Amino acid sequence: MEHFRQYVDGAFEEGAVRFASLDPATGTPWAEMPGAAPADMDRAVRAADRAFHAPAWAGLSATARGRLLARLADLVQEAAPRLAALETRDTGKIIRETTAQIAYVAEYYRYYAGLADKIEGAHLPIDKPDMEVWLRREPVGVVAGIVPWNSQLFLSAVKLGPALAAGCTIVLKASEEGPAPLLAFAELVHEAGFPPGVVNILTGGPEAGAALVSHPLVAHVAFTGGPQTARHIVRASAENLARTSLELGGKSPFIVFEDADLDSAANAQVAGIFAATGQSCVAGSRLLVQRGIKDAFVAALTAKAEAARIGAPGDMTTEIGPLCTLRQREAIERIVAQSQQAGARLVTGGTVPAGEGFFYPPTILDCTDAPEAPCVTQEMFGPVLSVVAFDTEEDAVRLANATPYGLASGVFTQNLTRAHRMVRNIRAGIVWVNTYRAVSPIAPFGGHGLSGHGREGGLAAALDYTAVKTVWLRTSDDPIPDPFVMR
Repeated sequence: MEHFRQYVDGAFEEGAVRFASLDPATGTPWAEMPGAAPADMDRAVRAADRAFHAPAWAGLSATARGRLLARLADLVQEAAPRLAALETRDTGKIIRETTAQIAYVAEYYRYYAGLADKIEGAHLPIDKPDMEVWLRREPVGVVAGIVPWNSQLFLSAVKLGPALAAGCTIVLKASEEGPAPLLAFAELVHEAGFPPGVVNILTGGPEAGAALVSHPLVAHVAFTGGPQTARHIVRASAENLARTSLELGGKSPFIVFEDADLDSAANAQVAGIFAATGQSCVAGSRLLVQRGIKDAFVAALTAKAEAARIGAPGDMTTEIGPLCTLRQREAIERIVAQSQQAGARLVTGGTVPAGEGFFYPPTILDCTDAPEAPCVTQEMFGPVLSVVAFDTEEDAVRLANATPYGLASGVFTQNLTRAHRMVRNIRAGIVWVNTYRAVSPIAPFGGHGLSGHGREGGLAAALDYTAVKTVWLRTSDDPIPDPFVMR
């Protein structure tokens, strides 16, 4: 089996424990991973804190930090095929997606490389004639970054890139499920020449995670995952009063009006729920379709779902790979069964294919008569689409917002004024109009409600890793007047 190590203070090392990682396509062990103990996390945070204050990092100009990020971007691009193969092997994501996504991850590091020396302060036109006042933006300190197994190189880039551009140091904790690509990425960090301790990469269970987020030297916790884990993180971060940015997934509405380009909408819906086997935080898992086109649109989707090629994730012709874990497949099976009991009608899928691996087919449930079925209300993180019909624009908005989540949404219509109204009225951090699942390093993303708070990507993310310092400089040579009066 392949053997991976954690990366702490500029050195590769074994973890406190070792555990086997399973190949989701076969269900068999393929690699041995390091598991961090709380003591490992303590060492990593202390290394990050030393690095934050050391001249090798703190003394670098912002431009020099940008050059290191640019070097990292080049290395990621060069290593993309290997990293993609590792992610496919360890998580089951199909190779055609991991190859394209990881190559694009390099653009995130390039974006933040260019942004590093453009994080600016400001001069204030203060109302006191003998004062000069300006604002400095300074790095907050040590960042704890926690990423899930899905799209982990992308989800780490939107934390690591802005944090390093701002001048922070970071401890990244990969999920115990499929950590291989992030542990391998540590080799690129090392090769890029970042000073020891600036970036630390480990994996571990709940105890290690709790030790990380509650550590007194951690200033900011950036987490991607589920609301339940986020609640634990928020409670644990009360110990150090660390800032938090939380991206927690969602139950995103995908809204199709009668006047939409239905071919384009159907392809976008396939991308939104069946791509990545539905294991995406922005999965368009709730199809809200206008009643007059519902049957025809669902029929078109059914044909696409049934034609999708399920197979080995390493095969470039495969379109649907396995789920990452058996536990996740069992949860999906349970929710699909409960939804049918609640009145949802199975249109296609819903049956586990024969053979090895954690596969689950593209599945469509018509929930028009069961809008409260579990598949409509619960994030499933799998290739399961729930369909609900609507009659009016007002109905579409009401159904779209009938969720405690608020991450992403899609609107398909050729009516420009309607599109603007929908953008205004949908409660979500992202609204895609006549497209879906598009990303860019320039554009921030994040959500509301149970989908979390804070933004990743764009300038907003970099500013989130800074603190504003207000500087007052008195320019008068006269003695300070009455010291008992606030000036």
